[in-house]
Amino acid sequence: MSTVLRVALPVPLPNLFDYLPAAGRAAVGSRVLVPFGAGKQVGVVVEVATDTTIDTHRLKPVIRLLDEAPLLDAELMQTLAWATEYWLGAPGEVYATALPLALREARPLPPLGEEHWSLTDAGRSALDTGNRRGGSKALLALLAQAAMSAAELTERMPGWRPVARRLAGAALIERSERAPRHRPPLASKAPQLSEEQQQAVGAVTASLGRYQPFLLDGVTGSGKTEVYLALIEQTLACGKQALLLVPEIGLAPQTVRRLCERLGVSVEVLHSNLSERDRARAWLRARDGSAKVILGTRSAVFTPLPQAGIVIVDEEHDSSYKQQEGFRYHARDLALVRARALGIPVVLGSGTPSLESLANAEAGRYRTLHLRARPGALNPPQIQIIDMRAQRLDHGLSPALLGALGDTLARGEQALVFRNRRGYAPVLLCHGCGWHAECPRCERPLTLHAGRRQLICHHCDHKQRLPTTCPSCAAGDLKPQGYGTERLEEALIAQFPDVPVLRVDRETTRRRDALEQLLDRLRDDQPTILVGTQMLAKGHDLPNLTLVAIVSVDEGLHSIDFRAGERMAQLVVQVAGRAGRARRPGRVLLQTHQPEHPLLRGLLARGYAATARELLAERRQIQLPPYSYQVLLRVDAAQRPSVEAFLAAAKAALPEQASLQVAGPMPAPMPLRAGRHRGQLLLEAGSRQQLHGMLRRWQLALRALPQARRVRWSLDVDPVDLY
Repeated sequence: MSTVLRVALPVPLPNLFDYLPAAGRAAVGSRVLVPFGAGKQVGVVVEVATDTTIDTHRLKPVIRLLDEAPLLDAELMQTLAWATEYWLGAPGEVYATALPLALREARPLPPLGEEHWSLTDAGRSALDTGNRRGGSKALLALLAQAAMSAAELTERMPGWRPVARRLAGAALIERSERAPRHRPPLASKAPQLSEEQQQAVGAVTASLGRYQPFLLDGVTGSGKTEVYLALIEQTLACGKQALLLVPEIGLAPQTVRRLCERLGVSVEVLHSNLSERDRARAWLRARDGSAKVILGTRSAVFTPLPQAGIVIVDEEHDSSYKQQEGFRYHARDLALVRARALGIPVVLGSGTPSLESLANAEAGRYRTLHLRARPGALNPPQIQIIDMRAQRLDHGLSPALLGALGDTLARGEQALVFRNRRGYAPVLLCHGCGWHAECPRCERPLTLHAGRRQLICHHCDHKQRLPTTCPSCAAGDLKPQGYGTERLEEALIAQFPDVPVLRVDRETTRRRDALEQLLDRLRDDQPTILVGTQMLAKGHDLPNLTLVAIVSVDEGLHSIDFRAGERMAQLVVQVAGRAGRARRPGRVLLQTHQPEHPLLRGLLARGYAATARELLAERRQIQLPPYSYQVLLRVDAAQRPSVEAFLAAAKAALPEQASLQVAGPMPAPMPLRAGRHRGQLLLEAGSRQQLHGMLRRWQLALRALPQARRVRWSLDVDPVDLY
C-alpha cells in the first residue's frame, strides 16, 4: 500500500488535501511545499494515511519537505483539531493561524540567536566625519560604544529600526546573530505578599503538574500581577515554561519590564508589533524549550510548550481575546483547552470577571481565589456621580469636573479624563440646513479629525477632506457636534495652559513604543492630565494618578446588546481602578444624564460582584449566555436581495430540531458597511451538545447553496457581539 499525506492548506475550504510523499520522512505536524492549482502552497501534514478516496495515479507528489522534525507537536495538533471542529474553522486556516507568518513560507527557519547590530569601518568613518544627522547620527554614536542587541537598542533608542534599515543599506552598520545570553538575576526584590496573595499563590502552586482552572478575582490594584510573578517564579524553579497572555499590545512593555526585573530571565514576546522574524524566533525558542517565559496577546495562545508549567490569562474578561475575522477562536477558552491537554493549571485573572467565568466558578468548574484588598494603598477610590442635566458644559466637561481637575493639579497630582471616542467630534453639522457629513459606504456619520483636517469613517476607514462650506447649501456655518478625545485635549489645554495634557488613543500611539513613551512621561510624578480611550482602562499602574473622570457613561446604558450592562460595569470599574493605587486617596467622577439608572446606582452602591450576580440572574431567567449557547450566521453582499435570499435559504436548510431557537433572518445592527449590505441569523440552544451536533452538517449545506456564490458568509460560534 502506498502512503498518502493529508495536508491542511491555508484556503477557506472545509477539507484536507491528499498528496504523495516526497523524499524524506514526513511526520504529522511538519510543513510541506505542495502544488496547488497553478501555484504552490505551504501546508501542514495532519495525517499520514494508507488509503485515499482518490485514485493514487491522480495524486500529485509533495514538492519538498520543509521540516526535519514536526514544527507542531502532538498536543498542539490535537488542540487545533478540536478548535477546528468547535469554532467551525477551515482546517488549513486554523493550522496556519497557529504559525507565525514567517513560518508559513517556504524559507529556512530563522536562526535562534539574538539579533545584534554593530558599526562597520565605513560607519565609524561616517561618525568621525560628522556627515550624518538626527537619528542616524544618534544610532551610529550608540553603536560606537559597543555592539548591541535589538532589545538593548529598543530600550536605549525607541524607534531605531527604520534608522537601522537606512544605515544598513548604506553599509554603515551590520546585523549578526549571537547565541542568546543568559542574563544573571537582577537585584529586584519581591515585595512581601499579603495574606490573600499568599493563599492564592499557595493554592495554584499546589496544583502544579495537573489540570486545574482558577479564577483569580481581584479588585483593581489588589496585586494580581504580583501573584502572577510569584507563580511564574515557582514554575521556573520546577524547570517548566510559563505562558502569560495579555489583551493589549500596550500592556506588554511594562509587563516585560516587571518580569525581567523580578525573574532575571529573558522574556520572549509575541504580538503583532514585532517583526515577523522576531515573532518566528520567539515561537521557535519556545518550541525548543529554551524560552522559559512567554508573554503575548491573543495569538500567543498557539505557542508550543514542550515543558509546560502554567498558563495565565490576564484581564480574562476582555473581548479582544476573541478573534473577529477568519478563524473566530477565543484565546481564553483555547487556553483552558490547552491547559487540560497539557495537564497544567490555568489562571484566569480579572478585577471584573466575565459572566461566563463567574458562571463556571458557580458551577464548580473553576476554583475561585479572591483578592479583596489593595496592598499598600488606602481605601478604594471614592466614586461620585455628576448629574449633567441642565448644566452648562464646556466641550462636555461640567463645572464640577473642571473644579476637581484644578484641585488635583494644585496638589501636584495627576488626573485621567476618559472618553471612549477618538477624534475631535463624531458629527459635523451644517447649522444652516441640517446637512451632516455621512459615509457614502456605511450611511453613518463621519468623525471629524481636526488635526488631520479630515472626515473619517470609523467603520470602514473611508476618508475625505474637511469641507470649508456646506456641500448642500454652501453656507459656511459648519459645527462639530459632540466630543472625542481630540476635542477634550484642546479644551483642557485651554483650561490648564501650564499643565501637560497627554492624549492616548489610536491616533497618538500608531508608532511602535509610542504608548510606553507617553506613559513614561507620567512616571516623573509631575502634575499632568491624561486624556484617553479604553487603551487606558486596564493594567497601567500610575502611582500619582488620583483623579479619574469619565466624561459620559450614558452610551453603555442604552445599547441593544444584551452584554452592554456587563461591559459598562466592567469599563467603569476598570477605569476607576486607575485612581489612588498608591498612598494617596483616589477619586472617581462619573458624568451622566441618567443619575437614577438602576444599573449605575447598583454598581456604585454594591460593587461589581453584586452587579454581576444580578446580571447573571437576569441571564438565567431569560436563558441568555452563559445559560444558553449561540451561533451567529453573518452575511454580506453588494446587493440587499442577495443577502435576503441566502439567509432565507440558510434558514430553510436548518434541520428540524425542537430545542433550537432561530432569530431572523434580520438586518445586522449596522445594515450597510463599506458599501456592502449585511444581514444575520442567530441560532440559540440550551445545550451546547445539541447545537454543535448539527452545525458542521449545516455548514456543509450552506456551502452547497446556489445563493452562496453571490454573498460572503461566516459562522461565529459563541459570538461576543451581535454587531
